[in-house]
Amino acid sequence: QVRLVDSGGGLVQAGDSLRLSCTASGWAFTYYAMGWFRQAPGKGREFVAGIGWSNSGDTITYADSVKGRFTISRDQAKNKMNLQMDSLKPEDTAWYFCAGRSTSGVVSLWDTNYTYWGQGTQVTVSS
Repeated sequence: QVRLVDSGGGLVQAGDSLRLSCTASGWAFTYYAMGWFRQAPGKGREFVAGIGWSNSGDTITYADSVKGRFTISRDQAKNKMNLQMDSLKPEDTAWYFCAGRSTSGVVSLWDTNYTYWGQGTQVTVSS
């Protein structure tokens, strides 16, 4: 049984940092894409960052809104994916979810292409 567990959310002030983690069990994600999505109150789920696999190494994609502030990474040995979030803004406030694709190493911007999901971790950034 595949399980993704998100952690690391919290309440911070604008400009602060947080590090989210996603630990996978029952699934080795070496050759598959993983991503972070977020959902703010009253809004749909949006892509934040993704990390995929190719013959030449990991491929990384960021949403324009977080580029330069967020860094995605994964540790194959620990079966863990991280999202380092720096220079946080109030508009980053949302529930954050990690996700994994079961059939592709290509990062997708669409949440419907992801099979596995974490339970979410809440990030609140005060101004």
